[in-house]
Amino acid sequence: MKKRLFIVLALMITVLISFGLTAGVAADKVYINGFDAAYPPFSFVDKNGKPSGFDIDSINWIANEMGFKVKHRPTDWAAIVPSLKAKKIDLIASGMSITPERQAAVNFCNPYWQVVQLLVVKKDSKLTVDEALKPGRKIALLRGSAESKWMTKNQLKKGYKYELKFYDTTPLAIEDVTNGRADAAAVSNTALKEAVDRGLPVKKIGRYGQPDVNYGYAVRKEDNDFRNKLNEGLKRLKASAYWDELVKKWFAKK
Repeated sequence: MKKRLFIVLALMITVLISFGLTAGVAADKVYINGFDAAYPPFSFVDKNGKPSGFDIDSINWIANEMGFKVKHRPTDWAAIVPSLKAKKIDLIASGMSITPERQAAVNFCNPYWQVVQLLVVKKDSKLTVDEALKPGRKIALLRGSAESKWMTKNQLKKGYKYELKFYDTTPLAIEDVTNGRADAAAVSNTALKEAVDRGLPVKKIGRYGQPDVNYGYAVRKEDNDFRNKLNEGLKRLKASAYWDELVKKWFAKK
């Protein structure tokens, strides 16, 4: 009888330990943020090899405020949505434009930033927007970006004859404008500011037709609880003094 009681107690202890370990694993889940490693000031890898930028700082604050852990993983931008859906990452906080195409694939949190889409040329260029979009011109842009998809759908398919040149990072696209391999680049106003701050001889010539876009954090369709947690954290962040500090840190004129 005692032996049987001992066995039952041992089994109960084993079950309780297993439950505790499982609960601990769940509590210690680390959410992986996939980010563009070369899209300052929103996200990039700094000179010390560490994730940095406005979105990195924002998500770190939100994670601490909302009681979860986050790790940042550089991810190829053209494959970042498939990586999210395949559960290789859990979140995209990296200056991602909220577009109808992306909304069909993932869920976005509330918008946190608005950007203007511009054509950028060499500082001494005489090109106008209309001239930059003429047949034979080469437009540089980020591979898989909202700009590339919009220009393809709304201009190339409607008769424009310029050529799109795709790059793995936005800075590379802008740099090829400065060295003459592209006539213009389609980028956001924040990407232009970052290029000018780095001393690149470029300037804007105006909008090319794409509406202003909002940036938002992206999660999988089924991760509604996590999305709600991010939205609450973002709400608290924007109401805090730290939000103003971040804006000043990453977007103030140098």
